[in-house]
Amino acid sequence: MEVYILPVAIVAGLGLLLGLVLSFASKFFAVQQDETVANLREALPGVNCGSCGFAGCEEYAAKMASGEAATNLCTPGGAEVAKKCSEILGVGFTDVEQQVAQVHCCGTLETSQYVMEYMGLKTCAACNSFYQGRRSCSHGCLGFGDCTRVCQYDAIHVENGVAVVDPEKCTGCGMCARECPDHLIQIVPARAKVYVACTSTDKGAYTRKVCKNGCIGCMKCQKTCEYEAIKVEDNLARIDPQKCTGCGACIEVCPVGVIRRQGE
Repeated sequence: MEVYILPVAIVAGLGLLLGLVLSFASKFFAVQQDETVANLREALPGVNCGSCGFAGCEEYAAKMASGEAATNLCTPGGAEVAKKCSEILGVGFTDVEQQVAQVHCCGTLETSQYVMEYMGLKTCAACNSFYQGRRSCSHGCLGFGDCTRVCQYDAIHVENGVAVVDPEKCTGCGMCARECPDHLIQIVPARAKVYVACTSTDKGAYTRKVCKNGCIGCMKCQKTCEYEAIKVEDNLARIDPQKCTGCGACIEVCPVGVIRRQGE
């Protein structure tokens, strides 16, 4: 029995010695967290949406601390977060341009034509991958709510078969836009109140057949706009938010009601 005591003691001693060495090394070689980065990270909302252009809040905080990123890139945090980050860094404050999501489809269960009852997994991604949609209009909202599940602000819901944004709750983080497989959701400046709720580039005759609210490319809106803010290209009207004054003249002349105001 005594034969085994010495080997066991040696192994135990080596284990203790290695433990002490590792403990010392972890303290000696530890990378101290930059306090500035930690404070910036604490000031950010923690959404990790990527609207700032970086992978998440951690990376954005590091980029701000190193002077590689401005303090007003966090759309969800808005002016309040930008001010906090500017104070931490001791730099001048620049306001954040608020963004909002717009769903470029307004074809409801009643106004658009459905061609099949989709029986698979009830997600937009699954439906899109197998059938390229379940409506006659291949550009229409699939209505399974993938966008609603990623929204952390309860700002988007599926109503009557189509996603609808509440601009009062929306922070413009862009997570819903990235989730939409048909790219029907766009993130635009909050001042862009008037938009075309359609992305179909099909010819007007076909669009009229499959969706009562789809853009038919009639060009009435383009001819009416005094500011040259709206153009019809590839059978679809598009509004330039930089030129649009929100006068609503295009809304009045649109025969299918596809041009709308945000929140209406």
